[in-house]
Amino acid sequence: MGERDGEMNTRVRPMKHRIPVGTAVHLFLAALAASPAIAQEQRPLAFVDLMRFRQIENPSISPDGRWIAFTAEPDRGDPEVIVRSTPGEVRYVVPHGSHPVISADGRWVAARLNPPLEEQERTKGSGDSPGRGLALHRTGTEVLMRATDVQDFAFSADGRWLAYLHFEAEEEEAAETGGEVTGATPGAEAEEESQEKGKRKPGARMVLGQLRQGDLEGAGGEDVLSFAFQDAIEIENVRTFAFDHSGRYVAYARADLGSERDGLYMRDLRADGAPERAMDMRPFGHYGELTWSETTGSLAFVLAVEDEDGEPGDGALWIWDGSAAREAVGVEDAPDGWMIPADNSLRWTRDGQRLFFGYRPSGSDGDEARGAMPEEAGSEEGRGAEDETPFDPYDVDALLVGRQVDVWHWQDPRVNPQQKVMWPREKDRTYAAVYHLDGSGVIALAGPDLPEVGVPENGRYALARSDVPYRREATWMGDQEDLYVVRLGDGARTKVAERLRDRAELSPGGRFVVFYAAGDWHLYDVDGATTRNLTGSLGVPFANEDHDYPEPPPGYGVGGWVGEDAAVLLYDKYDIWHMPTDGTPPSNMTGGEGRLEKRIFRVIRTDPEKETFEEGEEILLSSYHDLRKDFGFYSARAGSEGVERLLEEEKRFHFVAKAEEADIYLYTREAYDEFPDLWVADSRFRDARKLTDVNPQIAEFAWGSAELTEWESLDGIRLQGVVIKPGHYEPGRRYPVLVYFYRFFSQRLHEFNEPVVNHRPSFPLYASNGYVVFLPDVRFEVGRPGLSAMKSVVPGVKHLIDVGLADPGAIGLHGHSWSGYTTSYIVTQTNLFAAAVAGAPVSNMTSAYSGIRWESGRPRQFQYEMEQSRLRGSLWEAPMDYIQNSPVFFADRVETPILLMHGDEDGAVPWYQSIEYYLALRRNDKEAVFLQYRGEPHHLQEYPNKLDYSIKMKEWFDHYLKAKPAPDWITRPSGSFRTVCTC
Repeated sequence: MGERDGEMNTRVRPMKHRIPVGTAVHLFLAALAASPAIAQEQRPLAFVDLMRFRQIENPSISPDGRWIAFTAEPDRGDPEVIVRSTPGEVRYVVPHGSHPVISADGRWVAARLNPPLEEQERTKGSGDSPGRGLALHRTGTEVLMRATDVQDFAFSADGRWLAYLHFEAEEEEAAETGGEVTGATPGAEAEEESQEKGKRKPGARMVLGQLRQGDLEGAGGEDVLSFAFQDAIEIENVRTFAFDHSGRYVAYARADLGSERDGLYMRDLRADGAPERAMDMRPFGHYGELTWSETTGSLAFVLAVEDEDGEPGDGALWIWDGSAAREAVGVEDAPDGWMIPADNSLRWTRDGQRLFFGYRPSGSDGDEARGAMPEEAGSEEGRGAEDETPFDPYDVDALLVGRQVDVWHWQDPRVNPQQKVMWPREKDRTYAAVYHLDGSGVIALAGPDLPEVGVPENGRYALARSDVPYRREATWMGDQEDLYVVRLGDGARTKVAERLRDRAELSPGGRFVVFYAAGDWHLYDVDGATTRNLTGSLGVPFANEDHDYPEPPPGYGVGGWVGEDAAVLLYDKYDIWHMPTDGTPPSNMTGGEGRLEKRIFRVIRTDPEKETFEEGEEILLSSYHDLRKDFGFYSARAGSEGVERLLEEEKRFHFVAKAEEADIYLYTREAYDEFPDLWVADSRFRDARKLTDVNPQIAEFAWGSAELTEWESLDGIRLQGVVIKPGHYEPGRRYPVLVYFYRFFSQRLHEFNEPVVNHRPSFPLYASNGYVVFLPDVRFEVGRPGLSAMKSVVPGVKHLIDVGLADPGAIGLHGHSWSGYTTSYIVTQTNLFAAAVAGAPVSNMTSAYSGIRWESGRPRQFQYEMEQSRLRGSLWEAPMDYIQNSPVFFADRVETPILLMHGDEDGAVPWYQSIEYYLALRRNDKEAVFLQYRGEPHHLQEYPNKLDYSIKMKEWFDHYLKAKPAPDWITRPSGSFRTVCTC
């Protein structure tokens, strides 16, 4: 089951794999694609049409607001980058491009250049994967230049320079050049060194170029990228590089097999010829984590020396201050049992006065690290290849050398599978420390007992969290943590709160902590060590009003801080509250209009780098009407009450970005039948312009239309849902209905459904093929999740029958993960549905309860006692809840033909849950088919499998809801085995 309702919000990106041209798939696709569009008549969607639809990825806007760039990514096929002017109509396409970056001056767009899908498919599995490259486009022109085999690229901060790094030379290339790899030092001595350091990873060739500012006459589409440069420098054996924040310097680390040029270098890009200068040079030096200070221009890095295997040893923290590099925190400065690892995370504060980095226990041999891996098989005491000890078949010690055992202890903080999953992360975990440049030295802040310490901008305190005391009980209680403030000056810790499940924030100035507990927000005064309730007397709930899980309801979140530490903005369900930290009365920044009008307001941070709002500052808000389901933008002022409407329509809007140096907003607008293309407007949302039309082919299809409907559950609760009427809808005609649900879906009224091939039904595909699609809201009840789902969904379907829209004999039900479970349950309670599809369902809560979520290694118990599965206690406290909510115990009641689907490497819901249900249905001679996809996780990833499941899903519903002839896989028990099995 998905984490909460996130299963429905996760975009599943296609994996690019060849589609097997099996007979059934081939004939089905051919039939879907065979009917050409009739002039002036919209046609049904086919799966091949879904493959061609594109999504907008990585959108960005230039600082001056004159250019946007984004990736247009098809569900299957080759992406392209589109560059578009905002004031005019200039548009340019970079074929096979993705991940575009606009230079700071707006003159250039660089993008990753991907190999064609055809080439990827042709070489798949051959070990000869095609490499990617770099494309460079000059905005406002037709000029596009390319470079091949590029692994990384970046513009300087002022946009005047571009650096790109090629891939490392392959070993076979080294053999062809007599051991010289991308500039390795020639000669016998270097060759000897190369052999000695044979496992060392050398750098690659970097190109550093000053971009032309004038015209580029003569440049064509096939020009090499060097044409863009006024001056270019090629630097060999570069491992990593970083531009500073001013655009003046670039630093890079070099490493070759011969080690003679190993070092960290810098070039001054404003000096003639950008001369190279060595910051530090030493044989086999390892220079990593190059991090520039935005304010002081200093460069921090970690320096270590590599061993004979090319692995870096203990590191030291170094700083280059503009004139010389110095060791700030040496190897010997680390606390006993600790080290500074080469793979670290460095971060400067904005004022450049503190540098945060991480320590690691020497050898990463903490208690849990040791317990995370199974006992080693074999030891240096075991029998070796040349061991002449007489063979003794009863030698117990020798026999035990070959043991393979994991020990699961009842007091382990985390169970063994979770330890193993977390091992790669835990063994490389670093614990935060801070180096003060004012001379007060280095202070360790975190440790195994306090692993999570935030990096603050203030110079006083950091906020820290620890789940260590609760790791064992997290198995059944879910995540909890203690909250601390840590003094940066000496590392002293003060506990703020215990057993928190929700959010907490430190004020930008470090004076206050706001945290949510027991239904209210609380403010902790760091200096006074006092806590007071901010929201308890306001008369409105700050706990989630729609919460229907066993765990305590969470809060709605923090909107930001005002005046650094003067006030904090807090959300209730609808409004935003301005809460002064000095104890003066709070105010409702949105004037109470949210609760009055059932409109939900939230803060939009138009400048993600800005930590705080000023009193009186205008703040952009998003809006969503909880009853009408429309979206918009409003504005409010910090410290004042009331809102101003800027834009609100029966559409869905999403803020993307603000141009850094211009009054221009980039956003999307969408509806069920309108793709979320990119728009621009000023900060009052005037002069709005649509900039893109990524999928104009929408007009070719009978897409259908969406509207809101309402009904009452069997418990008398007023519910809403979305009804998608088919294309060419005829009033008064009854249609087959596909019901698709999870929890709340009515907010999707104005949402454009992604036309992709995956484990979900494509709404427009079904609507354009004559189905009504129904998306009902579900109100769950703790202790009776299956029954409460039925009591919400069934009355909604009967409402559609009563109003004459639904054919009562042609209702289908579909769900995946959590709704795969509720689908499986509902068909045990009613015969209303003519067919059902359940993907990755839990069918037996008694057996699933003590299972493992293998993707995370976590036991599943917390899910049932506290979270999504919504039962009222443990299996021993409420056994009947587990039985009564398990479809497998009622399989004998099922009269609905059901199609089950599961990937046999599902890490969220064990696939044996589908096996249990299938076998129960089979034993009771019920109409059921189980699709097992080999090697697949919770959501199908391999494109052939996604396509196969989508086809079979529609064939299933077409047969049972529209009386179309059943394909062989439904009617012939042995057909699928003969066709599919490769045993």
